[in-house]
Amino acid sequence: MTTQQISVSKTIEKFIWSWRGHQIYYTVSGEGRPLVLIHGFGASIGHWRNNIPVLASGGYRVFALDLLGFGASDKPALSYSLELWQELLKDFWTEKINEPAIFVGNSIGALLSLMVVANHPEISLGAVLINCAGGLNHRPDELNFPLRFVMGTFTKLVSSKLLGGLMFNNIRQKHRIRNTLRQVYRNHEAITDELVEMLYEPSCHAGAQQVFASILTAPPGPRLADLLPKVKHPLLVLWGADDPWTPINGGRVFEEFKGVPVEFVAIPNTGHCPHDERPDVVNELVLRWLEGI
Repeated sequence: MTTQQISVSKTIEKFIWSWRGHQIYYTVSGEGRPLVLIHGFGASIGHWRNNIPVLASGGYRVFALDLLGFGASDKPALSYSLELWQELLKDFWTEKINEPAIFVGNSIGALLSLMVVANHPEISLGAVLINCAGGLNHRPDELNFPLRFVMGTFTKLVSSKLLGGLMFNNIRQKHRIRNTLRQVYRNHEAITDELVEMLYEPSCHAGAQQVFASILTAPPGPRLADLLPKVKHPLLVLWGADDPWTPINGGRVFEEFKGVPVEFVAIPNTGHCPHDERPDVVNELVLRWLEGI
């Protein structure tokens, strides 16, 4: 595994790390205890653009990376899963950090953070979970029959060699991305052209459609209730109170957990991505919590 330094902008210096023959993009800023930022589905390092400078200036060494299949990282045709990305994160920690870190994630990135903290307590000090997903995909028992049928049909179409490309090209149009953001962001002022472009551009990369289809057919992964009993480090759980994708009721499992210290904070008037919708609020909450770790 090798590392190559590149310059991609005047403000963010990114690097390439070779993992299993694939190029993984990452960035690192600041000095101090390490934080590892893990984005959600369809996002990338850029989704943390309003968090990295503040957290780094707060006395932390902040890492963020584009998971395999997302952002600028390679998009090979393979079977994607939460377990695959967990292995990537563990190897990244071994090569680039090698001291206990705090893992910070949004959506499936939060679920990955919880998995790392639960399954590899030796590499972590705790985790910040932002609107944590309950799985990479819905489990069949979580959907009523009509919705299960609709989702199953959609997945087959997107995975189809004949129709998959046409479906994906339709889904990834900028106006559709913007409309989706308007559904999941309560703070519409945060829906900028920069954000739309950041989500759109990687969808134009070779292999993006196959990655999308693979993830839609991937197993959901471990349940939150099964991971929590293995956690040995404190958690900060932040939740946009008006999230339609991962409703706040799904966070009750954290409030009811009686193991390690868990601080649960609902952020009003906020949707699925509080770190991007209300970065000032989230940055302050994270920095305050980190002082006690």
